[in-house]
Amino acid sequence: MINDEVLYWNNMDWGSRNMEKLLKLTGKRNKVQIAIGLILVMMLLLSAAGFVKKEQVDSPQEKGIDNAPDEAEIERRAEEILNSMSLKQKVYQMFIVTPEVLTDGANVTTADGTMRIKLEEYPVGGLVYFSRNLIDAAQTGEMLRYTQEAAEDMEGIPIFQCVDEEGGTVARIGNNKGFDVAKIRPMRNIKSEEGAYEAGNKIGAYLKELGFNLDFAPDADVLTNQNNTVIGNRSFGEDAGTVLCFASAYSDGLHDNGILSTFKHFPGHGATEADTHEGFAYTDKSYEELLSAELIPFAGAGEAGIDLVMISHISVPTVTGDYTPCSLSYKMVTEILRGNLDYSGIIVTDAMNMGAVIEKYTSEDAAVAAVNAGVDMILMPADFHQAAEGVISAVERGEIGVSRIDESVRRILKVKLRMNSF
Repeated sequence: MINDEVLYWNNMDWGSRNMEKLLKLTGKRNKVQIAIGLILVMMLLLSAAGFVKKEQVDSPQEKGIDNAPDEAEIERRAEEILNSMSLKQKVYQMFIVTPEVLTDGANVTTADGTMRIKLEEYPVGGLVYFSRNLIDAAQTGEMLRYTQEAAEDMEGIPIFQCVDEEGGTVARIGNNKGFDVAKIRPMRNIKSEEGAYEAGNKIGAYLKELGFNLDFAPDADVLTNQNNTVIGNRSFGEDAGTVLCFASAYSDGLHDNGILSTFKHFPGHGATEADTHEGFAYTDKSYEELLSAELIPFAGAGEAGIDLVMISHISVPTVTGDYTPCSLSYKMVTEILRGNLDYSGIIVTDAMNMGAVIEKYTSEDAAVAAVNAGVDMILMPADFHQAAEGVISAVERGEIGVSRIDESVRRILKVKLRMNSF
């Protein structure tokens, strides 16, 4: 079926194309074909030595952006900022938290001098907003504008202003009666690449207008377990090629409005029955089995220009040898996602206050493990202060290398410096 000249992908539903593809290594180079070709090459490497590995692609932020900035200048500026930062400033950049964490629990619907003071004290890399923070367009726009201005005034770089806005059931704004925006149907109901692009484009348009710059979407899970309840109609479906194609198109729609995109939930929450929000969830699939389905969208993430990949807390004991959550696993994050799948963008955890993490780990231990696993950004730890101080202390005692911190912060800074080029 596979040799070193021709890659044949059988029984692939391409949505509107609806045909099988014969992929030649020197053939047409569109992003979905190349991503699938990469997957098949890696599958070949499992059984045959000596096959030439696909040359690593440019960083995902460079793809598909008009008037891209001078990369040499981005590199120079990122190093300049990095070298000016204290250890605490670097570590805080690696966290995305709710605004309530900075205001000691008071529900945040406005930003004022207090938020400015807190951002100066804790210059986190991003803030994530939920329905409780979003009343209407005027209030949200003003809150985000002030917060962004405060962050840039103090740090000289943007702050990620994040939201879960997938469409369907997961839409903090689209399902909020205070906003007059387009209602996007569940991803499972989208039947074409064009429809997926339109969904991302509409969502991107209203997120941009409000002042957001990062969407934790689209869902790139392949729904391989029919008993799955946590993903359901959030997925584009059961066919890995269709999921990659549609999720990439959705991301293009976000990008066309200057919104960063996220593929989630690596290595594929569609393979599980349990929900990591509540507690332990796992799949007993082997690496080869995951590579043939669930991992295909994530293998295509770099070529599709996806800015972030979100790591789930599911366990894959057949691959890792134990029940460590993927978000804390060096094998899953660094060896497989970074190494085997060649992803060079930002890697962010799923929310670290979920049951799958807090039932077994303290905030400090989970944060240190995630950083050592190769994660760049930690989302919503149960105790932000404990988590951040834990990482700082681990660096000071040599458990985490300064170079490991610098690697992630450099990657974050480059994405932030590129954002104005969208």
